[in-house]
Amino acid sequence: MSAATSLMLALLGRGRGAGDAEQALEQALLSETDPLHWCAARLGLPESEIMRRAAAWANLAYFDRMPRLSGLLLEPHRLEALRDIRLYKVQIHNREVALAAPDFFGVLRLADYCNRRPEVVPNICLVPAPALRRHIVELSSAALLDGARQNLVRKWPYAAAQLDLTKPVRYLFVFALACLAGVIVLAPVLGQSWLAPLWIALVLLPTVLRLLALFVPPEPVRSLEAFIDASDLPVYSILVPLRHEANMVDQLCASLAHFEYPPEKLDVIFVIESRSSGTVRRVRRHLADSRFSMIVVPDAPPRTKPKALGYALPMCQGEFVVVFDAEDRPEPDQLLRIVAQFRAQPDVACIQARLVIDNGRQGMLPALFAGEYAGLFAVLLPALARWRLVMPLGGTSNHFRIDVLRALGGWDAFNVTEDADLGVRLSRRKVRCATSSARTYEAAPGHLLPWMGQRTRWMKGWMQTYVVHNRRPGWLLNDMGWRGAIMFQVVLLGMLLSPLLYASFAPLLVFMLLTGQLAWPGMQVWPMACMLVLVVGHGAAMATNLVGLNRTGQRRLIGWQVLLPLYWLLIAFATVRALREFALRPFHWFKTPHVRCKAPADAIPAGSGLGTTNLDLRSKATTDSTRKE
Repeated sequence: MSAATSLMLALLGRGRGAGDAEQALEQALLSETDPLHWCAARLGLPESEIMRRAAAWANLAYFDRMPRLSGLLLEPHRLEALRDIRLYKVQIHNREVALAAPDFFGVLRLADYCNRRPEVVPNICLVPAPALRRHIVELSSAALLDGARQNLVRKWPYAAAQLDLTKPVRYLFVFALACLAGVIVLAPVLGQSWLAPLWIALVLLPTVLRLLALFVPPEPVRSLEAFIDASDLPVYSILVPLRHEANMVDQLCASLAHFEYPPEKLDVIFVIESRSSGTVRRVRRHLADSRFSMIVVPDAPPRTKPKALGYALPMCQGEFVVVFDAEDRPEPDQLLRIVAQFRAQPDVACIQARLVIDNGRQGMLPALFAGEYAGLFAVLLPALARWRLVMPLGGTSNHFRIDVLRALGGWDAFNVTEDADLGVRLSRRKVRCATSSARTYEAAPGHLLPWMGQRTRWMKGWMQTYVVHNRRPGWLLNDMGWRGAIMFQVVLLGMLLSPLLYASFAPLLVFMLLTGQLAWPGMQVWPMACMLVLVVGHGAAMATNLVGLNRTGQRRLIGWQVLLPLYWLLIAFATVRALREFALRPFHWFKTPHVRCKAPADAIPAGSGLGTTNLDLRSKATTDSTRKE
């Protein structure tokens, strides 16, 4: 029996023969996965138990955790190299000990070396790979924190919120936006014809964009038949940022465990703020699952989600990476469908999955929120992607090629809508984004205060993004070209101005009615234009929601959309609050509270059996083309 077969037999445990070991080793190598990790994933055992068995086979000492030694610091030259560290030397009782977390073939080499040099055996100790990674992260926390906050500045200093959003710039923008909104609203009263082009560009173009998006067909649903076996699938990293989310952890882990994806190729990293001690304890209960690991982010400003994501990004091992939030419940086949799309579209660097609100029947706010999300993710974003225009990404379920994400500098730690900013930077680098009909289910805020706090943060983040990328308009024009730069203004400025304008036109029309300007047939051009904008604008928004709800199969929420004018008034109020926060607290992150969904996470349909030992995706693949949108 070869040494490799013997080690594999020891890892599999009692009741297995040499044939089982050879078959398991072959499957692990065919899937291009370290056999140690493959065994942990396939047997459902902690990696600590697999490493303990490997240490016993090699007659080496074993620690289940790294020793706590004070005063140590690691300052890597390349943060991405941290995830590949397999050995760390420490002084214990005046003796240098090598704490190693080798891969399968590293164990074989160590065993052979120790057989030839038995005197080194007391100086070698095996530890689980997750324990070593956690230790390395702790030792290099200062470097990781610096990278999370400064990588974007080093790679792209002219598109970083922390540098460009100085106090004079913020106050000037608030003043300018307020004046611009005021001029547009008062233009009908002033009756100046020279204001008409500005009025049309800022008021009508966003509406026209929505109307055109209605006629763009939905993205095709792709088949998964291209896959043959597990060796075709890459390692997929999943980042899950959490802060004060202990109540959501069990549901979240159950959702992530249902992925139809080889478990040995999932790299799920829970990124938790150190102040969230309850969340840390709850996640620790699930770390026996070899797919899951945890990184604790030191408490340091800015206390934002993108900073936490940037802190963990160097430790990701996958070819692709996706971000999920605490309340997310992605469809089990989402990763398979996204990989299929990445393979079919090699020029695409980012794919936005469809976010669907599933608690829309719980009241007015969730119903209107669901309609808004349906219009955005099922209608508007697919159209922008088809037209290859700047695409404000959603804050979750956005999938990236990890090498492109790192080349861009990752997320802006100081931007409170890091997703929108990243969408603009991808566009400026002429990197293509796409959308997918693969769904992630979320719950909308059911009460006004959390909804208002979340929407205020979103509006503030869009202001950040708009100002940062407009600080140097010549560079923006050079990056995007005339068409892209103009559409950037239409999309982003439209998102900021539209709520303010539509909330203002209604009282303006009342004023015109009282002053006789709406009398027929002597109605002037400007009053007619106001009525047209109010009717067509709300009509376009409502039509976008209705088409989106139809595409997502949420037709029961269509009746609620008649209340959309009230919803826009709420958004307008949130925009006013965002202007104040943008001036006074630009980097403050409002944390949206989440509650568990009433339908348990384990109600998600079971996967296709990819956790079985004999893996063949050819027979398990599903053809999405038969699904109904």
